[in-house]
Amino acid sequence: MNFSIPTLLFGWLILTPPVPTDATLPEKLGCSSCHRFSSDESTESHKAPDLFYAGDKFQKPWLEKFLQNPVVIRRAGTITDPGFLKGAPTVPPHPSLPEEKALQMTEFLLSLSLPGLAVGQVDDAPLSKGERVRTKILFERNYGCIACHEGINLAGQARGGISGPSLANTGNRLKADWVFNKLKTPEKFPAKSRMPLYKLDDATAIKLTKYIMSLKIGDWK
Repeated sequence: MNFSIPTLLFGWLILTPPVPTDATLPEKLGCSSCHRFSSDESTESHKAPDLFYAGDKFQKPWLEKFLQNPVVIRRAGTITDPGFLKGAPTVPPHPSLPEEKALQMTEFLLSLSLPGLAVGQVDDAPLSKGERVRTKILFERNYGCIACHEGINLAGQARGGISGPSLANTGNRLKADWVFNKLKTPEKFPAKSRMPLYKLDDATAIKLTKYIMSLKIGDWK
């Protein structure tokens, strides 16, 4: 009996069930003790980054790997941490999850989003060499992003400030639409940040987004 490749692939898609989402996972896994999963929850009792818009923010391959093998993104701690910028963050290291739980949690997190965010503003066309140089100057000098966030130097190594989350692997970690919205309309996200509010026009926000999304370390795909 012969089957074509499209037929086999179609059959595999039918026989492979999607990973179900479980709204009780944050509580079961202890995530809700540190992270907010609703803007109605207190910022005082939830010191870790908000996750009620995780589906707008994170790329699936990175999230699956992070939950199984966490890496430090905020080396100075979070702004709500009493040890922030004191060299002694009090928030414990992020726990790792077994593969099955990590996949389930990823599906749940990707189902969370905020209404009204702009989508499709940033196309896939990369910056030209000249545009990249000029945008790098905007990123490092004009707006001073490098003072708080790690970027990548010419040797491909992370360099920059640590008071904000590292941007050295943004191209593998975050979604372009989220980066654009964070730059253009940060007021849409509840305040848990010291980031200055810049009045960027669309063209500048798009160029900065493309530059930030070009920052990658390793292969997370």
